[in-house]
Amino acid sequence: MARPPVDTREWVSFEDEDEERTWVFDVSFLTSNWKCIFGDGCQGVLTGPAPELVQGCCSYGAHLIDKKDARRVEKVAKTLTADEWENHGTKKSVIHTNKHGELVTRLQGDACIFLNSPGFAAGPGCALHSAALARGVNPLTYKPEVCWQLPLRREDQVEDDGHVVSTVRQWDRRHWGKGGEEFHWWCTQDPEAFVGTKPVYEEMEAELTEMVGATVFQRLLAYLRQRDRLRAQRVALPHPAVRYPKPVAASGFSSVEDQFEQGQADGAKPDGSQPVASEAGSAPSAAASVPTRDAILLPE
Repeated sequence: MARPPVDTREWVSFEDEDEERTWVFDVSFLTSNWKCIFGDGCQGVLTGPAPELVQGCCSYGAHLIDKKDARRVEKVAKTLTADEWENHGTKKSVIHTNKHGELVTRLQGDACIFLNSPGFAAGPGCALHSAALARGVNPLTYKPEVCWQLPLRREDQVEDDGHVVSTVRQWDRRHWGKGGEEFHWWCTQDPEAFVGTKPVYEEMEAELTEMVGATVFQRLLAYLRQRDRLRAQRVALPHPAVRYPKPVAASGFSSVEDQFEQGQADGAKPDGSQPVASEAGSAPSAAASVPTRDAILLPE
């Protein structure tokens, strides 16, 4: 009997009410308990574990999405004080164009110029982030877009007829390019980062709202809340990073899966359960659909 792949995920899609766009969301990640563990177990994104450096994902600087993003960060940088930013007073521009023609934050030593080191009086971490919090401002208004979005990403695909498919998903190693595979560790693929007390869609509500707009986020929220009410009738698909304890034996399966399959064998499937709409290891096509009871995307 064939076993299911270990990286299956749950997705949901629905049509935008105001434009020719289909939204696709990574439900497995958005409903997981992932949280940023910067300074609390994060091993960084170097080729070996380096939690003592407290660099998180700031070792390579940030890519700015456009000139507007760059100007906003430069403007905020001018407001930072010596108490907030370790590299305050630098005579270099904080953003420059690299050899590939991309706008990036400058490196200072071995990390982003905005990264405060563990020895800094205000503590380690992004100066933009910590300054925003100290000033009572949401960090997404200060940081480069890619930084406040991590570990989320939005991908827009324009089809031949002009219809747009926008996918909001977790940021994986491959999204860093070739260098991502050289990382010793990446947080969305390790259970050590799945220790939050709230699901990602609540923890990152402000970020998601900024990425997709308030109306679309509220529709997604309504779907996820409906899904929660119906979970008692089905078995939810956990996030891949926590589905199997590590290391995964080549010939063995987790107790979670074994218990689930045993329950199936014992006839534990609830009465009145709905047919499965979709389960896949990659984002579904734009035809996948929506916030109704029959669209609850859970496995058999």
